[in-house]
Amino acid sequence: MNLPPAAIGAAVADIETPALVIDLDAFDRNIAKMAEFARAAGVRVRPHAKTHKCAAIARRQIAAGAVGQCVQKVGEAEVLAWGGVPDILISNEVMGGTKLARAAALARVGRIAICADNEAQIAAIEAAADQAGLRLSVLVEIDVGGGRCGVQPGPEAVALAQRIARSRHLVFGGLQAYQGRAQHLRTPEERHAAIAHASEGSRRTVEQLRQQGLDCPIVGGAGTGTFALESASGVYTEIQAGSYCFMDADYARNLDGAGAPVGTFRHALFVLASVMSMPRPGIAVVDAGLKALATDSGFPEIWGRPQLRYVGASDEHGKLECQAGDAPELGEKLRLVPGHCDPTVDRFDWYVGVRNGVVECLWPVAARGALN
Repeated sequence: MNLPPAAIGAAVADIETPALVIDLDAFDRNIAKMAEFARAAGVRVRPHAKTHKCAAIARRQIAAGAVGQCVQKVGEAEVLAWGGVPDILISNEVMGGTKLARAAALARVGRIAICADNEAQIAAIEAAADQAGLRLSVLVEIDVGGGRCGVQPGPEAVALAQRIARSRHLVFGGLQAYQGRAQHLRTPEERHAAIAHASEGSRRTVEQLRQQGLDCPIVGGAGTGTFALESASGVYTEIQAGSYCFMDADYARNLDGAGAPVGTFRHALFVLASVMSMPRPGIAVVDAGLKALATDSGFPEIWGRPQLRYVGASDEHGKLECQAGDAPELGEKLRLVPGHCDPTVDRFDWYVGVRNGVVECLWPVAARGALN
């Protein structure tokens, strides 16, 4: 790991750039808003740690009422489990004897569940649980419209659930029913239609499981773009939103019924960058390029400076266009709102938490690069 880019108690102006900065007031508000929503809706929150990759943040979410965390990789689960998170769902398929042995070992530290969408995976998880001398909870992933992983809702999913329930080493944990494609559909009508389809498939599968005498403790899914819709369906029991605690620029492009950006959560995550060059009028260059920012969802926005546009990136440089009268100063620090927070976070070793212009905390991005 690199050394932190700042010291606790330092002024924001003294943070070395580029740095991954959290506005703690907005961050705390976002976590509280989601917890408040879940209590009112009667659903559980299991935030997705693939967004933050940080045990300190996970513990903060759990303190606010979250039941645990989701992860995508065994390595992420290991970091969180050893960081004090007691309940973790690997909301993804895992193949490979070594990886499954690692996942099974974590069940001695806390509660671990894993997903499967075919019988070969179930057999492999069963073998790992048998070798470890314990029982593992397994959820059946169903494809509710995302077109990625997952067996079809209905009889195929029921057959896999029955296979899990018959095992001496496994426990049927429920359904993983995440509709990822719906998260960035811009209009509420598009999002509503996608989640109505997802909910129908999930509801039908739960009913068919019930007819076979199988309870479905978890029906999990939902993201920052659609969690209210899954919660209102009456079938989902856990929501797995991750980006809500940070809010990136792409999620802010989702619209509400009035055609305005959805304003439930505030931008809390920024890449702090310094203006390193003013080569000619109308152009500024910052020290945050492709190595500091994920651009798969577009270039970042400049927080509080609508007249500045980030228009190009190379490895170490970001090019800004400046309108007359609003050019930044050489050395000025700017907050960039990343287009996609998850892969942007994975570029940094440290979060720098700031409040009232002062560095309040430093949190390691401990699961950075946890691809296995």
